[in-house]
Parts: sequence; C-alpha cells; structure tokens
Amino acid sequence: MWSALVMEIPLLPLIGFAVAATITPGPNNVMVTTAAVNHGVRATMPHIVGIAVGFAVMLVLVCVGLAGVVLQIPLVATLLRWVALAWLVWLAWQIASAPPPGSLGARPALGFLGAMAFQWVNPKAWMICLGAAGAFMAPDGNVLAQGLIIGAVFLAVAVPCILPWALLGAAAARLLQSPGRLRVFNVAMAILLVLSMVPVAFS
Repeated sequence: MWSALVMEIPLLPLIGFAVAATITPGPNNVMVTTAAVNHGVRATMPHIVGIAVGFAVMLVLVCVGLAGVVLQIPLVATLLRWVALAWLVWLAWQIASAPPPGSLGARPALGFLGAMAFQWVNPKAWMICLGAAGAFMAPDGNVLAQGLIIGAVFLAVAVPCILPWALLGAAAARLLQSPGRLRVFNVAMAILLVLSMVPVAFS
C-alpha cells in the first residue's frame, strides 16, 4: 500500500516544493538567524528541530482534515490570521528590545517546545500547509497515509534547509560584537519579521 502511495504522489515536485517553502525567508528563518546571532548555533538547534517536528505534525493534521474546518468557517480563518499577526508583532518587539546575551534579563533561546507551538501562529506555515494539501493530496486516496508522506518529506528537508540560516547568524555574530551593533541588528530583524507578514495581512 505504501509503495503504491509513494508512486502516486509526485515526490520530486513535492521535495522541490518543500525545499523552496522551507529555505526561503519567513518568520521561522528570521527567528533562527536572530537566535544564532544572540545565542550561537548549538543553542539554536532545539529551536530548529522544534520547527521541523512542529511543522510536520501541523502539516499532517491539516492534510487529514483541519484545513477543511478552517476554510469552511471564514470567521475562524480571519481570527486565526489576526491572532497570528498580533503574536508576530509581539515577538518582533521582544527581538528588538532584547538585552545583549549574558546580561541581566537576557532571554534564552526559544527552544524545542516553543518552536513547535509557534508553527500554529505562523501565517507562512498555514499558507504552506494549505498549499501542500491542495497541490499534493489526491481526494480519492488514503488521506492519512498521504498526509504522513507529505509530512515526512517536509520533516526530512527542514533541518538542512533551516540550518544555513543559523550558520549565517553565527557568522554575522562575529561582526556584531558591540551592544550597539547587536541592537541595530535585532531591530532590523524585528522589522523584517513584521514586513514578511505584510502580504498575509492584506491578502
């Protein structure tokens, strides 16, 4: 059964879609880069793995039917979008106002569970889930099996696609040794985080 399903799902286009969706800029990658600048790659790894696992779980649930509930109740979709945008603005403020690492009041890295939970208020994650479900799910196929395969593909590509953003952040950290430069960087990343969601806000 599984081999037949794998043959039915266009794996190469799915892998291409997963890589493009995961490696391109968005809230997850902005936050990972910022975390690596402030805490280093090793401390950011639980954040990266949390994104990979959390998004894969979310994707499977959306594929097996959650998307239908959201799309059939417009008020739920609208409410979800604005709650997510408000949460992202709050996160942007936390990034912009973060004290230097090691100072009193410095915030720890987001961590595995926090990154998993964040996927549910990440508008880009919702857009990818709905796009993947619409493009790669066959209505007459085994919904759960298809969802698990799509989720597994995204899980497989997530860490390799997100890790370069952490490495970029770690490299940039060498140029941001002074608190002033680090503050400018954090503010810039906070603005980028908000700007990345402008298309969602007005879609």
